[in-house]
Amino acid sequence: MTNKNILSCLVLLLNCVLLVSCAVNPVTGRNEISLVSESQERAIGEQQYGPSQQSQGGEFTVDETLTQYVNEVGQRIAAVSDRPLDYEFVVLNNSVPNAWALPGGKIAVNRGLLTELNNEAELAAVLGHEVVHATARHGAQAMTRGTLLQGTLAVGSIALQDNDYGDYIVGASQLGAQLITTRYGRDAERESDYYGIQYMLRAGYEPRATVSLQETFMRLSEGRNPGCIEGLFASHPPSEERVANNQTLVAELMPQWQGRDLELGELRYQQALGFLQENADAYALFDEAQAAIAAGDLDIALLNLDAASEMVPQEARFTGLKGDILLNQKNYRDAINAYDRSIGNDANYYDYYLGRGVAYARLGERNRARADLEHSSVLLPTAVAMNELGKVALFDNDRQLAKQYFSEAAQGQGRVGQEAGQSFARLDVEDNPGNYIVVRPYVDDDGRIFGRVFNNSDIDLSDISLNFAAVLGDRVGTQSRTVSSLMANSFTDINSGLRFPDGQVWTNEQMEVEVRSARVL
Repeated sequence: MTNKNILSCLVLLLNCVLLVSCAVNPVTGRNEISLVSESQERAIGEQQYGPSQQSQGGEFTVDETLTQYVNEVGQRIAAVSDRPLDYEFVVLNNSVPNAWALPGGKIAVNRGLLTELNNEAELAAVLGHEVVHATARHGAQAMTRGTLLQGTLAVGSIALQDNDYGDYIVGASQLGAQLITTRYGRDAERESDYYGIQYMLRAGYEPRATVSLQETFMRLSEGRNPGCIEGLFASHPPSEERVANNQTLVAELMPQWQGRDLELGELRYQQALGFLQENADAYALFDEAQAAIAAGDLDIALLNLDAASEMVPQEARFTGLKGDILLNQKNYRDAINAYDRSIGNDANYYDYYLGRGVAYARLGERNRARADLEHSSVLLPTAVAMNELGKVALFDNDRQLAKQYFSEAAQGQGRVGQEAGQSFARLDVEDNPGNYIVVRPYVDDDGRIFGRVFNNSDIDLSDISLNFAAVLGDRVGTQSRTVSSLMANSFTDINSGLRFPDGQVWTNEQMEVEVRSARVL
């Protein structure tokens, strides 16, 4: 690309930016460039809230009163925020200390974070921080920055992709995965701390709880707890600076709150956390089971899960993880029984249907497999489910449906996505061989026309049928040729059997090759 062309692209991009509407930040009052309207923001939150919860462990349903309590505290904060949104607050069944907000006021907090807090005011500090992210449109701003950044990078033909869930979630739900793992800039974090404290004060909570909260985060981060690093602190990194900033702000606001009867809510909080505290040992065994699986100690993991299930028989995650282990061990009937029990306790988590669908597929019970895999994909579309549905469709000789599923599964960047991409290509190469085979004709010193045949796929091919055509003097000559086999990502030369007459001045435009068909070797 010439400098002139690059300059033209940059001017065009700048013009596009200038055409973008400016939006007023409801919290700060500043004008900001925005590519995401408020209606789009709300729609994104609505659409991504369910899949995002699914990807993070699903709702914590064993103790529904806990979610009700968290929602009450969240709504108390939302009621004093600077922007009316359809705020929702849920507790997720995830041990990693984390909380996140989607555009439009859709907020979640993990049970793993709740067990680290000391009182209701600290919970209000967490939720107030996330409410500011939603109210101040930080998610929409991140999307705007990402869109503008992609446009700028496209000028230099550079592509960036950084999505921890790229090998897992497929389709439109990838957006939610990106949003909840977005690391906000320092300004957005400082803004959320600053206004979150003010929201707490308006709602009647003791603002010094924000300082004790940040001190707790510092303690956890210094302990280098892997769960913390991959959770809350990956997107909301704690620092001594944030502790100091919060202390300064609390001191500045002292005239507003000194003498007021502000709440810590310690007793209320401990009562609300009663179930988790009483069953802490069971959830610790669950966490240990996950660590054992990562270490390859499946027998230890099973023992831990059985013990945890005895303590809390209604917890679906315990039997669900047991089902995953049994599935891995190819103990399909027992895996199905474990998933049945999980679904009986929680019928709204994708993983149980996904695992049971895979188990049914391995047993050849395709109708049951299809029903479970499709239901799993409604809750959260994954590369695994799409790949398995493609296999089921292929077994039923529905090639087009199989290609559709494999194509969707191939959006994933991990092993399953690669496998699905190959499965798609194995079907598509026979339908569209020209998408995978490229032939470049050339002429030797004697005027004979050859073709250099490239197999650009990752699949070994056979019976590649080619049709050569060339303008030979005053006539058009044609010849058919077949390449018996051609390995993946390789090439070979073939004589077309055509030759330019002596003395003819030929050009590349006088030759063409059609790829008619090919088969998978």
